[in-house]
Amino acid sequence: MSDVPTLDALSAPLRALRLLALDFPGLPAPVVDVSSIFPERLALSFHLSQGGFSGFEAWRAALGIAPGAVDFHVQCDHLTGVMTAQTMYGGAEITLTGFSEVSAGPRVPEAGAA
Repeated sequence: MSDVPTLDALSAPLRALRLLALDFPGLPAPVVDVSSIFPERLALSFHLSQGGFSGFEAWRAALGIAPGAVDFHVQCDHLTGVMTAQTMYGGAEITLTGFSEVSAGPRVPEAGAA
């Protein structure tokens, strides 16, 4: 017997993707990630070309995820905002991630800088 996962191990996220395509055909197309590392997860991400936060928000609302359940942080470059949220749909864990530019706030001078 082999320890290599089969395609059948990914049936939950693939089924969820099929349902999402049927239920929400008019929503922005995300980057889709299905991995044998996390066989129960369907990851949908939205970058600037997929509407960034607006694509994320459209899917968040469609999936009924409360705004308060969204995590927001700014990456270390201080220019990229990231929103994340999770829910269950069609028997799979759905992870939404949105990336967008954020305005550059005031920079904190580095120690020893004049």
